[in-house]
Amino acid sequence: MGRHPGALPIILRLANLALLVLFPVAWFAPLMRAALLPIFGMNEISVITGLQSLWASDVGLALVVTLFAIFAPLAKTIGLALLHFGLMSPRTLPALHVLGKLAMADVFLVALYIVIVKGVGLATVEVAWGLYLFTGCILASLVISLLTEPDAHRP
Repeated sequence: MGRHPGALPIILRLANLALLVLFPVAWFAPLMRAALLPIFGMNEISVITGLQSLWASDVGLALVVTLFAIFAPLAKTIGLALLHFGLMSPRTLPALHVLGKLAMADVFLVALYIVIVKGVGLATVEVAWGLYLFTGCILASLVISLLTEPDAHRP
């Protein structure tokens, strides 16, 4: 049997609703600054500017990254909000967990790109505050999802 909507702590509901505001901020926030040579200045790269570049050069990869970076976290957050307020069945929670795993994949990809670029030594890359915000949003969504578990673990 699932939880009654009133059984969830209000802080959990508010934290999830805050993600509906924080995710779009994180999409436009600078994830990193990059330059071929630091004397020429550094360009800020965000999820949105990265997606714009991808759509111009590789539509297939752009679709995958758009799914992972935009739609998966947003769909999961909206789904959890509907679940928290009793507007969606607790049976959908496994699907929301899958969305959460997809959303985590893009943070891994960004970290991998930074390591590769720094390892090759062709560019100077600095991590910016948006990467921490974006990662924090994904991790907060994961924690909220875990705390939303139905009473399935109880005997």
